[in-house]
Amino acid sequence: MHLFKKLNSIRYSYIQAQLTTVAFLTLIILVTLTLIDLIIDPSWLDQATIMLFSIIHFIIGSIIAILIGFRSSGRLKSQFDDLSVMIMQLSRGNYHTRFRLEEKGEVSRIGVELNDLAKKLGDQVHYLQRLADEKAAYAERAHKIATIEERQRLARDLHDSVSQQLFALAMMSKAVVRTVKMNPEKAQSQVEDLAETAMKAQNEMRALLLHLRPIHLSNQSLSDGIHNLIAELKTKSDIDFELIIDQFDELPRFTEEHIFRIIQEALSNTLRHADASKVKIILKSEPEHLFVHIADDGQGFDWEQADQMKTSYGLKTMRERSEEIGGQFNLRTKKGIGTYIDIRVPFPKKEADE
Repeated sequence: MHLFKKLNSIRYSYIQAQLTTVAFLTLIILVTLTLIDLIIDPSWLDQATIMLFSIIHFIIGSIIAILIGFRSSGRLKSQFDDLSVMIMQLSRGNYHTRFRLEEKGEVSRIGVELNDLAKKLGDQVHYLQRLADEKAAYAERAHKIATIEERQRLARDLHDSVSQQLFALAMMSKAVVRTVKMNPEKAQSQVEDLAETAMKAQNEMRALLLHLRPIHLSNQSLSDGIHNLIAELKTKSDIDFELIIDQFDELPRFTEEHIFRIIQEALSNTLRHADASKVKIILKSEPEHLFVHIADDGQGFDWEQADQMKTSYGLKTMRERSEEIGGQFNLRTKKGIGTYIDIRVPFPKKEADE
């Protein structure tokens, strides 16, 4: 609409310039004839004739000026119409549109610049599309690699823990069968060891099953996901869970999923290694952070031995996930006093209202 008004203004200015020229010429003729009448005083020239001639000249000249101005400005208006259409096409994402260069002039130079702009925009769009395709392919490869690594890790854990424990259970069961008649007291001790080994294998399986859960929250909020996870674990273990979750501002989905996976990893380590009876999880809203606290009353461990323990991989994973979302990861533990994990994740800064 603004451009249409501008086009009409250009046409009006063009015609106005033509009329101004006619008026100026009429004024010159009027002055010239008046001077001739005053100086020479010919018989055929008087004031009435001068005024009549000037009026006729102005009327005829104005009509001709309007026709010429309208026709001449029509070509200019047509070029601006083409520019307007091209700009509209560019705004709609049609970067293949080009301005027709029929003659040289200011408008043609603008058209050349618009054509160059359209080409650059089209090239940038193709470049961004190629980047998006490469990013999608990279994400797919990364997902496949992560899946393979997770499968290899689960296979290794199954072989190193559950498989060996099941083998031990089989051997211990055979020993109990041979001992039960000859030495009942020794058989009772072996049965107790058998039950303890079976419990450890069961805890290992529960911990490994946590890693088979969906990585994403499946359209759940972080709070709902944690509540559902704890409710499931309560039905499968004897651990007493205490869960305290405050109301907090909504976090980016990526951040919520990382926090959920950190808690999942911490609980997996607790089930497999801590021999804990109580676990406490707190999500608390602080002025600029979300505070996550995970504690158990298990056996804890020595930092010097962490690198040789299976928990070291889980601790590394939790620390890396915390750093990826800008969080601070702190762990306190000691042999015989349990393990305490504190994470502070910054809330995303909100832009000030304009």
